[in-house]
Amino acid sequence: MTSEAMSPLRRRMIEDMTVRKFVEKTQKDYIRYVKDLTGFLGRSPDTATAEDLRRYQLHLTNSGAHPPRINATVSALRFFFSVTLDRAEVSRLLTFVAHPRKIPIVLSPEEVVRFLEAAPGPKYKAALGAAYGAGLRVSEVVALKVSDVDSERMLLRIEQGKGSKDRFAMLSPQLLELLRDWWRIERPRGWLFPGQNPVNHLTTRQLNRVVHATADAAEITKRVTPHTLRHSFATHLLEQKIDIRVIQVLLGHAKLDTTALYTRVATTTIREVMSPLDRLTPLRPTRDKPPA
Repeated sequence: MTSEAMSPLRRRMIEDMTVRKFVEKTQKDYIRYVKDLTGFLGRSPDTATAEDLRRYQLHLTNSGAHPPRINATVSALRFFFSVTLDRAEVSRLLTFVAHPRKIPIVLSPEEVVRFLEAAPGPKYKAALGAAYGAGLRVSEVVALKVSDVDSERMLLRIEQGKGSKDRFAMLSPQLLELLRDWWRIERPRGWLFPGQNPVNHLTTRQLNRVVHATADAAEITKRVTPHTLRHSFATHLLEQKIDIRVIQVLLGHAKLDTTALYTRVATTTIREVMSPLDRLTPLRPTRDKPPA
């Protein structure tokens, strides 16, 4: 977008997103996707035709963009044309694409122990302990405040999690000890995990880097991200026979289908199921035919 011609258009789009209470990250992403379209067109995006958008989606596909990127772009452009420009017909040829749901990577309980023990200091051991022990998203971990820890009711208050929803997460005794160990050392007053400037909390990027370094130190060969700890939390609860609806609440999932993904990786549960073959009358072994 050019600064003169497009500033009013960008401002209007931001206002439209603000009215609908889009979070800051979503607003930045949507603006970026419209700017990408502008670069492809070489002119103002409000001049695009339905055929232009069809060609742009084909360009994304041919350039190797993954389905999540394509679908996010479709959402942004549909919003831009239908809401900001009031020209919904232009985006009619944009289409969401299906993408395979891969089985999430999960650490074994033994690997979780090695991972947490390798964390670089009490601060990160507490932060990573919260990601696993309460099943928090990385954005929820870094945004924790000291006042969110309710040791009397053994709950963590999660403010404005995904979908701008508040919820409570579980606070286990061992996680509480990790948080207290960190608090005794640093005595944070606002953010539970402050950044280099205490006015701001730890960034998700910084915690991501720590996760990768910790996995290397623990000699874990699996690809570990902060979300791996959340996946492991849900899978281990399922293997402990915790009701999947309870896990859904703990994770803050809006749909049970999202939580049900973990039934595909709960290997203990799979191993404990008896095959219907084993309920049949024992089959007699096949005997070789006698030689003619």
